[in-house]
Amino acid sequence: MPRLDDPPAAPSAVRPRRIAVPVAAMALLLPVSVLIAIGAGPASIAPADTAGYLWAALTGGPIAGDEVSRYQIIWQIRTPRVLLAAVVGAGLGAMGVAVQAMVRNALAEPYLLGVSAGAATGAVSVGVWGGLGALGIYAVSTGAFLGGLIACAVVYLAAARAAVLSPLRLVLVGVAMSFAFQAATSVIVYFAPNAEAASTVLFWTMGGFGAAGWSTLPVVALAVAAGIAVLASRAGRLDVLSLGDEAAASLGVDTGRELRWLLVLTAVVTGAMVAVSGAIGFVGLVVPHLIRIWVGASHARVLAVAPLAGALLMVWIDLASRTLVAPREIPVGAVTALIGVPVFVYMLRRRAYLFGGS
Repeated sequence: MPRLDDPPAAPSAVRPRRIAVPVAAMALLLPVSVLIAIGAGPASIAPADTAGYLWAALTGGPIAGDEVSRYQIIWQIRTPRVLLAAVVGAGLGAMGVAVQAMVRNALAEPYLLGVSAGAATGAVSVGVWGGLGALGIYAVSTGAFLGGLIACAVVYLAAARAAVLSPLRLVLVGVAMSFAFQAATSVIVYFAPNAEAASTVLFWTMGGFGAAGWSTLPVVALAVAAGIAVLASRAGRLDVLSLGDEAAASLGVDTGRELRWLLVLTAVVTGAMVAVSGAIGFVGLVVPHLIRIWVGASHARVLAVAPLAGALLMVWIDLASRTLVAPREIPVGAVTALIGVPVFVYMLRRRAYLFGGS
């Protein structure tokens, strides 16, 4: 007897090919894109030289004296930034799928539940008032992570009623709490004794990878990988959950419990991403829709492609943000909005497209 966690069986060989092609294409394009993005910038370095520097860094190979500066640009600055962009993109793609299934709302994205607003409040609070000083350079990021978790906890406590969590109440309370945290952030900035708080707010609201480093990458990569693995293992339950409470109950799924664990998972993974990149919108909204058009509505198939697509998209968006007007940078969140809005409007205008499939 099949379990709910098992993906739907394909009636023919069409479905396996349908998912194998996009997965193979993304798996091939992603490392090529990463290599190109690492070498591109104000000081452009050819892909062959970039690959050589990366190989030397991984194997401990020698570097000529006149190439040390180029090597440091590649390994110390660009590589962690590009890898962080790929990790955050993958996480946003996967968490977007989870949130849309959780609240059954086509306009849902990972920041819907107040995580980004709470993270901004936490980061600004630490930056203005101090605290967490023992963490050194990680104090602001830790404050952002804790702020995101607190925001989700407040949303849950306000939305839950008699231990029952309604998707509609979750959305409404999440939007309301986002405004509340934004107001709190504005008040903190208004009374801040210096102008640094304003620049901190700008980073957390518009997003970017300028602060990427080897010390921050492993933690967020582990959180995103674990989150994607958990979602993939429960893809069948996401299919059932998206059908509605009555249908899920008839199939033996406790929707309240499923919503709670999804909320916790989304809060932890999204909080970890916001803590290192700020709030980057539209990726978690648009990517799941595009992938559903391509591979269908099954969450097992969508979750196999969405992280790869999110990573690929974010690598190129970050490259555009730091090269289009070099040496200045365009905030990554601004680039995602400029790209995401017209793409999303186009999808909505397609008559054949419906949430959950075409």
